[in-house]
Amino acid sequence: MKILKGKVYSFGNNIDTDQIYPGRFLELTEHKDIGKHAMEGADPSYPQRFVKGGFIVAGSNFGCGSSREHAVITLKNVGVAAIFAKSFARIFYRNCINLGVPVIMAPDLDSFGLTEGKEIEVDLAAGTLESGGLVHTFVPLSNDIMALIENGGVFSLYKK
Repeated sequence: MKILKGKVYSFGNNIDTDQIYPGRFLELTEHKDIGKHAMEGADPSYPQRFVKGGFIVAGSNFGCGSSREHAVITLKNVGVAAIFAKSFARIFYRNCINLGVPVIMAPDLDSFGLTEGKEIEVDLAAGTLESGGLVHTFVPLSNDIMALIENGGVFSLYKK
């Protein structure tokens, strides 16, 4: 898989699925429309300032709350390259993998020094993140998960 490059968009702990995709938009059914409201519950300016290919970097328990897939659909359709967090809610984590959105759990994420707007370069398969000349390591994604990501998720892979 190619190297991913983009900006960091920072969030704190316990970002729930209603912050990722507010429930007031659940009536939307087109994925491109759902993507227009990514992270609006946590930061109303996010959809306007986010640059496709950026990375979400968060604290602990990212994606807690309801198990609906809309939270992942919005992030995928806005163009999030990957999500780094100290920990994830279990169902959100699995929904990301199933829909082809890379999620990296890094309990030592604070030591990476990733701040809002910082440019980073990530190699998911090698488990490396380069930032400001420093290289940080994380547990690389398995071959099975990489296959799901590279094929756009479980449904796309199944169709192939």
